[in-house]
Amino acid sequence: MMPEVTLFIEDSSIKVMTARGRKIHKWAKLSLEPGLVSDGVILDEAKVAEKVKKLLKLQKIGERTVTVGMSGFNSVYRLLALPELTPDLLPEAVMQEAGRVVPVPMDQVYTSYQQILSNTGGTKVFLAAYPRHSVDTLLATMQASGLRVSAIDLAPLALCRTVNAPKSILVNASANTLDIAIMLERVPQLIRSMSLPGDMATLMERVPLIVEEINRTVTFYNSSHTDNPLSAEVPIMVTGDLAHNPDTWQAIGGSEGYQVSAITSPMQPLEGFDASQFIVNIGLALRELTLEKEGENFSIIQINAMPHAERPQKKTSPLNIALPVVIVLGIGAMYFMYNSVRNTTVDNDFKRDQLLALQDQIPSEQFAINDLESQIGELEPVIEPLRTEADVFGDTYTSLGVTRELVDGDTNAVVKALPTDVNLIRISHQGDIVNISGNAPDEIKVFEYARALRSSGRFTMVVIVSIESETSEEEALTYNYMFSLFNDSYAE
Repeated sequence: MMPEVTLFIEDSSIKVMTARGRKIHKWAKLSLEPGLVSDGVILDEAKVAEKVKKLLKLQKIGERTVTVGMSGFNSVYRLLALPELTPDLLPEAVMQEAGRVVPVPMDQVYTSYQQILSNTGGTKVFLAAYPRHSVDTLLATMQASGLRVSAIDLAPLALCRTVNAPKSILVNASANTLDIAIMLERVPQLIRSMSLPGDMATLMERVPLIVEEINRTVTFYNSSHTDNPLSAEVPIMVTGDLAHNPDTWQAIGGSEGYQVSAITSPMQPLEGFDASQFIVNIGLALRELTLEKEGENFSIIQINAMPHAERPQKKTSPLNIALPVVIVLGIGAMYFMYNSVRNTTVDNDFKRDQLLALQDQIPSEQFAINDLESQIGELEPVIEPLRTEADVFGDTYTSLGVTRELVDGDTNAVVKALPTDVNLIRISHQGDIVNISGNAPDEIKVFEYARALRSSGRFTMVVIVSIESETSEEEALTYNYMFSLFNDSYAE
């Protein structure tokens, strides 16, 4: 059995692991300098590719086919409930529903889906949408590394595949990344991925923000599942930096008293292997195992985030190809030889007549060529100014496209950070400044919103321009706020 090679590129490191079945063979981690990868997006493909090649060479890993993990930043996951559909109608129905539920333009994302068993009738589908740019740069980096990608998996989905529990809350916290997933009936019900502020140097400094995000995730889930909310009996299972710091678990459990424990690896590690630091690689390796047939509670979601055009095609057996060819050739061989001999003389006479006719056409064709060359000479002075003008329009179009992506990203970050009961009334852009205004029932909610915007990592500075109280005709007190958000990306 060839070893399964898994690769996961984070903002600060590259992690590689090889395994055969459930047995781990090799693992290694290589640190990355700041600026090579940001929020899961590879910014310098050439340098990261060199790092990947260096890591594989140091570990003497010669396999060229890998399964790759990708950050879950800016990805969307939805459980779709569709009518009963035939297989040929399902793809179109899923894409129509994706256009409705995915909050970003569809031309900016790739999508993958998996049909799952439904006990309530109809068709149930797990849908994932993730940034095209992140996938494209990852594939380009792998190609520059000399590697073939068999599958791309989103890190939160790989995380969900490592836990054998009927219902759980999963938390993976690293230096600057936080993934939270709610698992129920072997399917992720809710997934959130976010970056943690880089100025928080220690884990203890990050714990209050992690707790806040866990509470927000559970509250959101319970509000949309009032018939079956998460109770305190549901375990919180942690990995990453939290796994080796049980003194943080009481805070993670919160006032509700959730039981907190570390995720244990379902694979057989070697001595010295720290599963909490390679949990995504473990989830990637488990893709190839038939967990759904083992009667356990691992996640059944196995989507491949590679664009369909880039996915490896199944190889056809050479014998299956050769046998029909040999049969056809054998049947036609005698007929071909007979016709070849019989037609040789006729073909030669016909081709001789064609040659004479073509020779007669040469003078007129040469005259037409000379006339076209004269016309080209007259048009060349006119073409050059048009080409220059087209280049200007092309640069302008590209610049407008970049600006649109930045504006869309700002808008998504503003809406995503919006706390419950806080209203967003107006949003506008002025250069690299985003101005937003709205109202909230109290000042605490206003400050909570400002803190969430700062924690999003999207804006370099969040300024509270004003907070003004106002009493409505019903004598209800509200607070009108105005923020200015600064994004240096517009100046790049």
